[in-house]
Amino acid sequence: MTPQAFVPLVTYPDANSDALAANAVAAARWIGADLNVLVLNADIPQISNAFSRLLIDVPDMIRGAEELSRKRSALLLEAIGNQARAVGLQVRSEKAAAGIARLGDAAATRARYCDISLIGWEAGNPTSRMTAETVLFGSGRPAILLPELSGVAPLDHLAIAWDGSRVAARAVADAQPFLGRASRITVLTILDEKPLKERDAGERLVDALRRQGLAAEAASVNAEDCPIAETLQQAAIERGSNLLVMGAYGHSRVRDFVLGGATAGILSDLQLPVLLSH
Repeated sequence: MTPQAFVPLVTYPDANSDALAANAVAAARWIGADLNVLVLNADIPQISNAFSRLLIDVPDMIRGAEELSRKRSALLLEAIGNQARAVGLQVRSEKAAAGIARLGDAAATRARYCDISLIGWEAGNPTSRMTAETVLFGSGRPAILLPELSGVAPLDHLAIAWDGSRVAARAVADAQPFLGRASRITVLTILDEKPLKERDAGERLVDALRRQGLAAEAASVNAEDCPIAETLQQAAIERGSNLLVMGAYGHSRVRDFVLGGATAGILSDLQLPVLLSH
């Protein structure tokens, strides 16, 4: 059975960078997944009144914006297709046009038919953040956020953010395709961020992973008033991890996202590839 990875390409008003093509292909290649690419083009409603046509020619501006979206989507699709074919990955693609506020919903709906989403992430790109949040909380599937400025190396050293919770357990289950290929797994437990029901939760997960034949070790970390997302990412990076696995806390109510502290921090300052599971 071949895993299916979903890749949304946002093109307007803030398009994904070219780095997404290489990063998505590298992540999919690691688990031998086919790529299912959705190109999201902007569908901007026409404003029909005399002043919009007479003063600033709004209809022409709308046509220009939509054309820019289509051109950018063609370039991104060509880049990801070329890189995937070069390493022998299958690529399927389709296009969807929607209003800017509905682009994330279109992506979340398509993501439900794949095993995992691979989402490009650029600092200062609100379109990619909106898409990531909507797919994460609306698809029912795990997602890997791929930072623009750090390439995706072989994902062979995983760090797991573990507090013994249901959400963390779900993330570990969703990460199984990556865990099975990892040469090393580090279970990170933050000791001073919140009360833990089990002080030895990290060691217990390590024991469970070792019974599966996986090379796992526990690491306890103190946040010391540092934001939890920064603590987790820095702890993972310092130990040489190239993928952080964690549960995502929060929910979506129309456009009002209510996020847990660690989830909000990851979405604000992504420093390495992170698999988020909700």
